[in-house]
Amino acid sequence: MRKLTFGMNVSLDGYIAAPGDDLGWSAPSDELFQWWSDRVAVTGLALYGRKLWEAMSSHWPTADQQPGAAPAEIEFAQRWRNMPKVVFSSTTSRVDWNTRLVTGDATTEITRLKAEGGGPMDIGGATLAAAAMRAGLIDEYAMVIHPVLVGGGTPFFTALDNWVHLNLVETGTFPNGEVLMRYQTRR
Repeated sequence: MRKLTFGMNVSLDGYIAAPGDDLGWSAPSDELFQWWSDRVAVTGLALYGRKLWEAMSSHWPTADQQPGAAPAEIEFAQRWRNMPKVVFSSTTSRVDWNTRLVTGDATTEITRLKAEGGGPMDIGGATLAAAAMRAGLIDEYAMVIHPVLVGGGTPFFTALDNWVHLNLVETGTFPNGEVLMRYQTRR
């Protein structure tokens, strides 16, 4: 069975986006950017909600062709385009760049995808990840905590019906004071 990881940049007060979907607080250091790029390189399938898909697909498909693109940006853009992706949305009508659109029930499709063979899956987007959390489908949480308080916005965690017990599997730090915490779900 494939492993499903929910990983995002998170403010110290627990948000993945500040009010107004502002992500300006989460600009990564070169080392953190490389860490995210290396994750993309080993992801067998990325699962996106509509809002995260719109943010990623508005920039990364052509980021490597922009004047002055740094080598790390070029590498990430190529990895991102090549990585198989699934977008879950009832309002999006078209996807591209090695991507498939699912308009039906997300938890049913994620359950099916986990049972398939293939490499690990990453899930992104608050609403999509919340549905997977409530259904008990997340195997690992990878949070990069940024040293900023944003005071509100989109939370990393959703309200749950039951506790989810976790085991710490990795910690790390980055030059700008970000802290990596990876936890596996106890089954």
